[in-house]
Amino acid sequence: MTHLESELQQLKNNLVEMWTLVKNQLSKAKEALVTEDKDLAREVISLEKRVNSFELSIDKDSENIFALFSPVAVDLRLVLAVIKINNNLERQGDCAKGIAKFVIDIDSSFDKNLLTITRIIEMFDENIVMLNELIEAFEKEDGIIARKTFKRDEFLDIINDESTSIVANYIRSNPDGAEQALQILSIIRKLERAGDHSKNIAEEIIFYAEAKILKHEVKEKKKK
Repeated sequence: MTHLESELQQLKNNLVEMWTLVKNQLSKAKEALVTEDKDLAREVISLEKRVNSFELSIDKDSENIFALFSPVAVDLRLVLAVIKINNNLERQGDCAKGIAKFVIDIDSSFDKNLLTITRIIEMFDENIVMLNELIEAFEKEDGIIARKTFKRDEFLDIINDESTSIVANYIRSNPDGAEQALQILSIIRKLERAGDHSKNIAEEIIFYAEAKILKHEVKEKKKK
């Protein structure tokens, strides 16, 4: 393994570690919402500093690779993809932190029926599945797995589009629950944006993975 290959592998490992942290942040934000665990929500907010630290470290490592090795072709695509994935993961971490803040700020318990009719838990679960699949796609350099994200993002968009009228009807029937209903709507918006970030990540994986496949095909033709 060359020095550049070693540096690229370490960069990928660090990104996967950040990926796992962000996925866990989202899982904890969901649990904090469902169980009304304000201490867990505070943990999510505290760990956001670690997410930010990861982002800065990965950006710095990427810049060093550019400066020291001047990568080209597939290696260049990998570093560019890592930078963009890194940025999208950090924004998903922000979404988890924002949701945790809502959990801390709410004075009363969330209406379980409201959580059900808005399908907000389904949105959490779909986002977590997307992150799991994208980690697999990145590690296996598999554009086919990455493409699953596009359909899942459409599912999130549908729930988001339906949420305004659902929340409006809920407020008309439960005026005392207007505040938490609006907070739930805000969380839905954050989860929809998290899905958009996953879609961006999927595009970057395809950008990198399929160029690598093309490179291998070219090598095979040259051998023949």
